[in-house]
Amino acid sequence: MNTNKPLIELINTHLEKNVQDLPVFDSVAVKLQQMLARRDFHINDISDLISEDQSLAGQVLKMANSSYYSGLSEVATIKEAIIRLGAQEVANITMMTSQLEYYKSDNEIINHYMQLLWSHTISCAAGAKWLAKKSGYPDLAPEAFMGGLLHDIGKLALLKILGDIHRNHETRAALSKALINEILDGMHEDVGFRLLQSWSLPTTYCLIALNHHKIDFDGNDILLIIVRLADLACKKVGKSLAPDPNTTLISSPEALFLEVKEIILAELEIIVEDAVGPEMLAEEKVE
Repeated sequence: MNTNKPLIELINTHLEKNVQDLPVFDSVAVKLQQMLARRDFHINDISDLISEDQSLAGQVLKMANSSYYSGLSEVATIKEAIIRLGAQEVANITMMTSQLEYYKSDNEIINHYMQLLWSHTISCAAGAKWLAKKSGYPDLAPEAFMGGLLHDIGKLALLKILGDIHRNHETRAALSKALINEILDGMHEDVGFRLLQSWSLPTTYCLIALNHHKIDFDGNDILLIIVRLADLACKKVGKSLAPDPNTTLISSPEALFLEVKEIILAELEIIVEDAVGPEMLAEEKVE
């Protein structure tokens, strides 16, 4: 039913409901991240949890055996994948593969934004993981990937809400590009922070979601800085909802904090530009 309420008010009404109910996460993927954060897990715990969803388990094995991740021999079980790749990497694969289905909408305009957002998300995650290794923080690479994957989750949540509002005919307002951009730009950091907190995901990811565009940010939060710089690289090469080829990386506060050289930044641009999603990686089977 159409109302005369402003669109922002309608969005806030949806957000006032249980934000945890927004369809943006797979429960198994979230439970894995929660388990790793507690650090009281065993390999069998992770394997059993993933195996509860046979479809998801199959997708994880496809990814583990893709040319991007595989070793010399094919892994046949989730437990073997954990032993080869590590618990955090397998949990990241689970989150990435499960996320794909949420970036879809029956609304043509919303779906277009979701596809752009998915491309940006994967590129930022891949760039952050690579940058962590190249800037002297290899131990942070798995967390950097997850930080990149989740930094814009607030945008996905808002797009889901906009899709629901339009589907239910709650407003007469047209979903123009300018209006969607205004909503996403103004609200996504706070919504992402609230959403990640509601799922009890690690605080580091919550803070990345909240602060990845803030002018003033914590210079001691290396993960945040890595994700911010990967995000800027995406913006420069066009893998962004708001591309800007004039973005300068070398003089950015993030590059200065990490003390990375220009050659690393040039390579980072290539990494984010060439990044592909799991639906493509999983097709690259080992011969």
